[in-house]
Formats: sequence, C-alpha cells, structure tokens
Amino acid sequence: MIRAALELIAQKGPAGFTFAEAARWAGVSPAAPYRHFRDRDELLIDVARRGFDAFAVRLDSAWRGGRPDGFTAFDRVAKAYLRFANSEPAYYSAMFEAGIPPAASPPLQEAGERVFTLLRTASERLVATVPAQHRPPILMTTLHVWALLHGVASLFGRGDAARRSLPMSPEDLLEASLLIYLRGVGGIRVSNRCWNFIGPVSLTATPDDM
Repeated sequence: MIRAALELIAQKGPAGFTFAEAARWAGVSPAAPYRHFRDRDELLIDVARRGFDAFAVRLDSAWRGGRPDGFTAFDRVAKAYLRFANSEPAYYSAMFEAGIPPAASPPLQEAGERVFTLLRTASERLVATVPAQHRPPILMTTLHVWALLHGVASLFGRGDAARRSLPMSPEDLLEASLLIYLRGVGGIRVSNRCWNFIGPVSLTATPDDM
C-alpha cells in the first residue's frame, strides 16, 4: 500500500486518489487496506511519517556531527535537503502538501520534530560564530533558514513536473540566498570558501559591497 500510495502521489498528488484506487494499484481487494489503515488519511499520515524518518536520516548523515566546522556541515545539510526533494518527490509532497496536521499522529509529529531539531542545531552552530552583541535569536534564524531551504526545494529543486525552471542551479540559488540572509542578520559571508565575521550589513549596501 505504501508503494502504491507513493506512485499515485507522484502521478496525481496527495489529494488526487481514493483509498479504493490505492488498493487497486496495489493489487489487493478494496477491503484489504482496512486491515492496516483506518482510511485514506491514515495511509497518507504513514507515508508522511516514513518520509520524515528518511529525511531525518539523510540530513543527519549530511550533518556528521557538525564536522569539520559548522559552516561546512551546514552546507552539506542544505544540499541534502535539496537532494531529498529532488529524489523523493512523492514523499516530499506527502510530508508538506497533503494538508496533514503534524499533531495528527504522535509518530508523525516526532519524526517532523527530529528534522526541525537538526535544522535548529545547525542554525545554532552558525549563530554561535557571530559575536554575542550581533547574534540573532536562534529560533528565528532556524525558521528563516527552513523557509529558505523549503522555498527553493519546493519551487526549483523538486523532482516532479511541478518544478519551475531557473537560469541557475537550485544549489547556487540556495547558497546565494543563505549568504545574503546570514550576512544581513549576523554579518557572515563566505570568501574563498572561508566564513568570516564582517559586521552587520548596511541597509544601503551596494551590490559590490555584498
């Protein structure tokens, strides 16, 4: 049933099929799915939970305990986020586009929180490199970073027909967006792949200053 649901999500989206259609796709009787799931929503919850579990493993593997430094590890996490959206579009759609409340299932909520905790840890390591008087709130930074990651992945990095065209790679767009954001809130930039604190950016900075 899970594989059938993923194939139907890939073709029709998370709202584009019925429970009975999923049963036919899986080659079982219409009554068979009810032995495992109460209804279609419960099936989608399980698909989304499995997606978040796999997502957490991918991100944690990319993080590698933050080695060798927070910036390098964060870059790996950001790229792993894009790779997951591209390689697992059905899971990604079930996780974020099925209209499932996170609290609909404790296992689903726990899986989602593992992903958020990892993003928060990565963001905290970045914020810690900024002098104390300039550090932005960690939660705010985490939410902003997540919004950037998710926006680029959802619009330009996904692996299905909903992907928008872009005159650059999603990875390049994401890197540029993150650098602009991090410099703006904490004065961080990359120079020759080395991150240095340079002081808060002026709102009147010119493109050459960026």
